[in-house]
Order: sequence, then C-alpha cells, then structure tokens
Amino acid sequence: MESLSWILSPFPLYNQPPKSASVVTLPFVSFASLSSQNRRRETNVKRSPKPAKILASPPPPSTTSTATTSDRTTSVPQKKVLVPVGFGTEEMEAVILIDVLRRAGASVVVASVEPELNIEASGGTRLVADTYISNCSNEVFDLVALPGGMPGSARLRDCEILRKITSKQAEEKRLYGAICAAPAIALLPWGLLRRKQTTCHPAFMDKLPTFWAVKSSTQVSGGLTTSRGPGTAFEFALSLVEQLFGESVSKEVGELLLVHTAYNNPRKEEFNKVEWFVDHVPRVLVPVSNGCEEMEVVTIVDILRRAKVDVIVASVEKSMQILASGGTKIIADTAIDTAADSVYDLIILPGGIRGADRLHRSKVLKRLLKEQESSGRVYGAICSSSAILQKQGLLKKQEKRANDAAESARVVIDGKVITSMGLSTVTDFALAIVSKFFGHARARSVAEGLVFEYPRS
Repeated sequence: MESLSWILSPFPLYNQPPKSASVVTLPFVSFASLSSQNRRRETNVKRSPKPAKILASPPPPSTTSTATTSDRTTSVPQKKVLVPVGFGTEEMEAVILIDVLRRAGASVVVASVEPELNIEASGGTRLVADTYISNCSNEVFDLVALPGGMPGSARLRDCEILRKITSKQAEEKRLYGAICAAPAIALLPWGLLRRKQTTCHPAFMDKLPTFWAVKSSTQVSGGLTTSRGPGTAFEFALSLVEQLFGESVSKEVGELLLVHTAYNNPRKEEFNKVEWFVDHVPRVLVPVSNGCEEMEVVTIVDILRRAKVDVIVASVEKSMQILASGGTKIIADTAIDTAADSVYDLIILPGGIRGADRLHRSKVLKRLLKEQESSGRVYGAICSSSAILQKQGLLKKQEKRANDAAESARVVIDGKVITSMGLSTVTDFALAIVSKFFGHARARSVAEGLVFEYPRS
C-alpha cells in the first residue's frame, strides 16, 4: 500500500515526498489534451505562468503559504475559493470541485446559503458547510464556483448575499464559474452571462441566450467558466485549477486523479461472469470513516440512488459525522452497529489510505464482510480499500489487478466481487454496479443524466 500513497494523497501536490522506485508510474494526463469539440477556450483567458508552491497539507484559511524546496523557502499568495451550497445542491459537483481544488493547493471555503450548516444535497447525501455565506461578504476570493443541482441552483440564485459576491467578482474581473443548472438558473438572472459563451446541463440549454449557448462540455469565456453536469465535474474543476495555478498543476492533478484523457485503459474487465439481478430493490451498504475519499463516497451514493438503489451510508466512527480525506464533512445515515441488523445485496468499501485503515479496524464491518462472502452476496472495494478484502482473504489474485493503475482496467469484476482503481474512475465503478443489477440500458440512462460518456452497448 505504500506505493499508492503518492497517488491517493488528498493534499496539495507540491513539496510531496519524492517518488520511490516502487511508486506506480502513470501515463501523463493533460487536461489541455482534451479534444476541441469537448472543451473550448477563448484566447483572452488569464493563467498563472507557473505552478504555485505550497505545503503538503490542506491550506489553512490564511492569505499566504510557505513552501520549502530543496534549496530555498518562498512565500506565495494563497488562492482563495468560495463554493456556496444549499438544499438540493448536486453533491458530486460540489464535492469533486472542492476536493480537486484543495488537492491543487487552493484554500476552499464551503459556505451555506441556508440558515444552517448541515445541507441535504439533491441525492440525499448530507454535507456540512464550513461557514455561512454571510461571513463571506467582505472576503476577496480568487474564484467563486457554483455547483448545480435542483433545487440547489435556485437556492443559490435566491441568496442576495451570494448574488452580490458573485456580481462583484465579475465586475472586478476575477474568476467565477458554474456547472449544470447553475449557469441558467443562477448566473443568467443575475445578468452575469452577458456576451459570454456559456454551456450548462442539456435540460436547461433552452434557457440560455441562443447566440451565446454552446454545447461544449466545459466552456471558458473570459473570467467565466461553465460546464454541463456531474459527468463533466472533473474537467470543470481541472479547468479552474489551470486558470488559478497554471497548466502544469492542472496536468499533474489530473494525472494523480487518474483522469483518463490521454491513455486507453479498458473501461471494464469481467471474469467468472455471474448474474447479480435480484427480485427486489437492491440494498447497498457504504461504510464510511474519517479519512475516506469523499469523491468516491459521494459519487457512489449519488449514482446508485439515481438508479433507484436503496443506499445506506453507515459510520464506523463514534460520531455520525465523518471528516473525509480532503476535509469535506459528511453525515452518515446511521451507525455501523445499527446497519448490521440488515442484509445487503452489496457492500462497497470506499478508498482513502487512512479511511481504509479505520474501516479495517471495525469488527462489525469485518463480520459483515465475512457473512457477505459466505452467503454468496456481492461485495467490493475501491482503491486502497481493496487491501481490506485482501487481508481478510476475500480478494483473489486476479481481482487485485484493479489496483495496478498502470496496467489494469478501470473496473474489474470477478464473479460477485468488484474492485476499481478509484478516484476519477469511481463513476465507471458505480455505473458498472448499476449495469450488473439492472442492465446496460439503466446504466446508460443514468450516465446521460450525468452528462457522462458511456458506451451504447
């Protein structure tokens, strides 16, 4: 597992420990290499010429940070980003945006536009904001980025404080952006799309001014960046990283997230094929702990719930609230002790090195996994959590190939065990589960709602 630590770290890229010979070598992924029909950029976009040098830990809420290189110590301004959230915000878009920007070194403030910090997102995931939007009124941000979702986008639109913050951001020619429904539902009524080429979720394209509407997956127009949906959230986030920190940082973050834009790993490999179909609504358990990868937890839960799966998020900690690896606070549905009273068609272990270690310590979860295997029911793991299955004798040799990021498919299914490389491949992982339970047509339908490219057959 030590060889995966460089890839899996949720912390900023620069001043990481040097790569040893055992580190998995990944093909270099460039966000800039995306095809022009999928990503368009106007020539007047401002970019930082050099990557920022930052500490190898989540940035504190301060205005400067210090980075130590091999021969000197420098102090550089820290990039501050505001991500507002409200009831019904799309959780994949919000969490991927927050996580990716923090990995690049930005100090991200998650602000609630509601009277409370606890937010139930559009798919039922409960997130906890860092602060209230009222506390951000007098702050200056390098970027204001609005996640989409409904009614989340409308909740953002109706927040007068956020409107003033974002309008000032545009007036002072600082970066701002929105994804999914938010460009049409929030930015358009605020008058912030004037003379800007804009994209959004296909369901809201008819609301955009026809002359300025474009169908690119991510569109940069001056200081404004817009994107289409959860399936383009990584691309959207990496575009913003590029504008804040420079192209080289965006490339490296994309590489470490295993973004598949420049190499051709198969989407899925399946061995010892068996049917997973059940005669009832599939019931899935997702145990979580402090240190779990938030983008993996949220993406799995969101996609499976879109497919009408009954998903239970259970905390193995003493508290229902867990602190994920990148600093996102998630509230579980129940405790693992309570969840253990039920039977599940599938148990999925999210990744994250520290999170996997804490999951492995749970005696209740260990018993549940043993029962799952002995009863012939399905179980799986992502990324570093595959080690839990291996330690418990639940992972065969060929299944471990999902951890070989240089050679394997994004998702490996062996009978009733499913594993994945994790991080940006988690969407493929979740859709593979949907396909196994309901068939390819259901998976493709969910993918279309996400605006995620998925094979027709």
